Amino acid sequence: MSVTATARITAVADGRGSTALPVLESDGPLALRRTRSPDTGYARVTVVGAMSAPLGGDRLAVEVRAEDGARVTVDAAAATVALPGAGPDAGPASYAVRLSAGEGAELRWLPEQLVSARGSELDMTTRADLAPTARLVLREEQVLGRHGEPTGRLSTRLTVRRAGRPLLDQQLAYGPGAPGGWDGAAVLGGHRAVGQLLLVDPAFDRGLPAPRLLGPTAALTPLAGPAVLVTALAADARLLRAVLDEALEGLLKESKALRKP
Repeated sequence: MSVTATARITAVADGRGSTALPVLESDGPLALRRTRSPDTGYARVTVVGAMSAPLGGDRLAVEVRAEDGARVTVDAAAATVALPGAGPDAGPASYAVRLSAGEGAELRWLPEQLVSARGSELDMTTRADLAPTARLVLREEQVLGRHGEPTGRLSTRLTVRRAGRPLLDQQLAYGPGAPGGWDGAAVLGGHRAVGQLLLVDPAFDRGLPAPRLLGPTAALTPLAGPAVLVTALAADARLLRAVLDEALEGLLKESKALRKP
């Protein structure tokens, strides 16, 4: 039997330099846990999978709101594994992530990898709506198939709007039924881990980082707005994370330097 569930998080500035979590609603397989943040002034929420999901036919969603001045990190305890449904008529699963950040807010969306297991079908959408002075750190990683198996069908779409205007809108598809060439030399070239890192920061209004390669299979691209996108391929999840972590560390240093008076 398929599952429909929506987990909700609301973060608000408490007026004392910290962030409170007045809304922390778990649902179905999406269990939310308040965890200790290593960063002063930030709230942290960890998504814990309470059961195997998403399965074919499941409809899952996570909604995160960072109100004006709030600072919140949302991460996960383990990778999410998309699995086939219980029967041939289960249909594809869907997983919707909806993020919003108000004036002066910072939202960090840092889940673990999404693994597309053989025979699974998943449509994933991530939508972020940002105020003009909001900051967003977003990381997405997909692993195409578990060890030694082919990938399932996976489609992803990332849409970001800032101050009501489009900043980024991209869609990707992999696996059986995806447009031809997705695994060719000009796209994945046989790699099985693919990811992206998006940093939106008003500090980049003072100057965007220059486009550049970050090794043989990763690139940094400035966007038409105060944001940069890093896209990367790797042979496995560990190597992919190393590339994205190094890129994020460098970009945070650049944005911090731009914020200095």
